[in-house]
Amino acid sequence: MKSRLILVGGFLGAGKTSLLSEAAKLLASRGQRVGLITNDQAPELVDTVFLAQGGKSVTEVSGSCFCCNFPGLLNAMAKLRTEANAEILIAEPVGSCTDLSATIVQPLRDRHQGDLVVAPLSVLVDPARLEDILNGGVGGLHSSAAYIFRKQMEEADILVITKTDLLSDDELDGLRKRVAKEYPLADVYGISSQTGDGLELWLDAVMARSDAGQHLAEVDYDIYAEGEAVLGWLNATFSLSGVDVNWRTYTRDLLNALSKAFDFASASVGHVKLVVESRGEFVSGNLTGTGDSLNVRGLELIGSEGRLTLNARVEMSPEDVESVIRNAISLTTDGRIEVEVLAWRCLSPGRPMPTYRYDRLVSLT
Repeated sequence: MKSRLILVGGFLGAGKTSLLSEAAKLLASRGQRVGLITNDQAPELVDTVFLAQGGKSVTEVSGSCFCCNFPGLLNAMAKLRTEANAEILIAEPVGSCTDLSATIVQPLRDRHQGDLVVAPLSVLVDPARLEDILNGGVGGLHSSAAYIFRKQMEEADILVITKTDLLSDDELDGLRKRVAKEYPLADVYGISSQTGDGLELWLDAVMARSDAGQHLAEVDYDIYAEGEAVLGWLNATFSLSGVDVNWRTYTRDLLNALSKAFDFASASVGHVKLVVESRGEFVSGNLTGTGDSLNVRGLELIGSEGRLTLNARVEMSPEDVESVIRNAISLTTDGRIEVEVLAWRCLSPGRPMPTYRYDRLVSLT
């Protein structure tokens, strides 16, 4: 039996991981077996930790993006089909990646149509950045990062406006009309992963359709490479210990400290994500821009031991990102919490070098 692959792209902070989590829950409630695939330039990925909560089947392709490690994507899909008997695979490419139609969708349709159905390429867009991008701005990003944002939209089969719970009906309707006018070849949906609004409508479409990768974007790889390289990337994991620590409060305090430091440095935040695990439960938080984008999820969680996984993508040098993170952790622990670094990786991505890059649309036979 063929597996179905649903690719969910979109820029950093667009809400891809939240959508994957909610889509997996909905599909499982329908009796379908789901496997999730995360992707990053380095290991210790918050998305993997978050998605694995509740027993979901998750595997990670780290060290390179899907397009530059095509065999890694194939191995991840094979692993989930074998170990979890997954019939539906939902994959989340690196948020700063584009040209997915040419480098992932077309090769899959060409080489693996015998055992795989590829759903239309969905690209998620955060309304907080979208309006400025549509107005010709950069959405708070470096101009080359904004170029990636636009190219992601250009190649989409389906464009999904996320976080619609933050918009009025009129605001959402206006954005949908503008996106549909600007990108007439893509279908436009609105989804709130928080409330579930629009989720079933989108999921039914990607489950029923196989017209994937109908658009190829013309991508300047020099600008693309610069758009990724302007971001400092940090993935780290820590062991935390203290006396009756409220990990939800700690999560908010740490994100607040990071937000203030990045704002003070006038550094645009792609995303900062963290999750604290304690006693089999977890608290998660994220920052996708200035302080008003800060969000913490999870009930009050009191414990003496915790495990913190933190990912940051910020328009600073890796060394400056590292310095900000270390200072914020020192400030928020303040001698009350002992910290041990278990893993630490700070980098700036190299030039994208796809395994395959097709210059034509592949027709199914």
